[in-house]
Amino acid sequence: MELTLLGTGAPLGLPRPGCPCAACATATGSAARAATALLVDGTLLFDLTPGLGVAAARAGRNLDRVGHVLLSHRDDGSPPRVPAPLPTPGRVPEGREHLLGDHRVRAVPVDVPGTGYEVADPEGARLLYLPPGAGPATTEYPQLPYDTVLLDVLGRQDALAGLRRTGAVDGSTHVLAVHLDHTVPPGPETHRRLASLGARTVPDGTTVLVRERSRDVRVPRRTLVLGGARSGKSREAERRLAAFPGVVYVATGGAREGDPEWARRVAVHRERRPSSWRTVETCDLEPLLAEPGPPLLVDCLSLWLTAVMDAYQGWDEEAWQRAGEALLRERVEALRAAWRTTGRTVVAVSNEVGSGVVPATPSGRRFRDELGRLNAALAEESEEVLLTVAGQVIRLR
Repeated sequence: MELTLLGTGAPLGLPRPGCPCAACATATGSAARAATALLVDGTLLFDLTPGLGVAAARAGRNLDRVGHVLLSHRDDGSPPRVPAPLPTPGRVPEGREHLLGDHRVRAVPVDVPGTGYEVADPEGARLLYLPPGAGPATTEYPQLPYDTVLLDVLGRQDALAGLRRTGAVDGSTHVLAVHLDHTVPPGPETHRRLASLGARTVPDGTTVLVRERSRDVRVPRRTLVLGGARSGKSREAERRLAAFPGVVYVATGGAREGDPEWARRVAVHRERRPSSWRTVETCDLEPLLAEPGPPLLVDCLSLWLTAVMDAYQGWDEEAWQRAGEALLRERVEALRAAWRTTGRTVVAVSNEVGSGVVPATPSGRRFRDELGRLNAALAEESEEVLLTVAGQVIRLR
């Protein structure tokens, strides 16, 4: 099955006419996107959009062979303009399956007004296409995963997580982001963020094979996210796993009795995490890394180090020299070994504290030095290392 993406943008396109935002200002050249429309094998068209004929010509396609036009967007009551020589558009009723030429098309219920479509060809290639802002409204999917899935990835990360939970999307599924609006981050950041979710986007006019496997999208197994206070490091870590089901959030800070400000911080973190995530409060990270399971998000390593130094009396000079330093080295090495050999997808957050004022106390300088060593040890064993500054992400590796 051959799929041509005549457009990949939101219904108003990208850039939006007259919009001065950064995303619209940088959406030029191949980054400009018309409203999403899909042409399957030259005969089946999904969605009517302005300038469809021009978009097809630019892609080296014509619409003469199109025998069926299906609409996915909500029905607002106004009949769409149908350019010649296209047939009258329609919809497959929800839950029904129609044979349209060589393609078997099933209407998939979605959780917003509109219609999703599953398309299969005689060779068994299968794709799923969801309308703007939509996620599936059912968990009843075939046991085999789709070859290609097209949806609003950045706007509905929870929908992609749901598809992964049901097995409709697995590591071999080609996930393509469509319906891109000016809410996406400007410039290359869109591509980086999609790649971290196991997805990608392509320029308008691109043709792909539905059974083609994307070689340039690989979710790293180990990611270390560094940054200063309020730099956006925790948000970045959470965002990287938002499209995956059953994430285990490992909170290393523990509870602090009688500290309402800390309680408010914890509450903010909990409220913005997906409800499907499970929280584990522990500093015993090695067993979690050793056992199989869903992705882990560790937040954060600086609090882990604080707890370990508390346990080994690392703040006292005499206790540190007597045994604390050696015990800490052993514990860090154990964590490094577990991090290196883990089979789970894991994202860990840590503070970067060595760029500011030198601490005034020996214990403060000791913590700064040990955290720097810990960060370097885990960074060395990570596929990806990120530094967040003012909410922006810099890839170090």
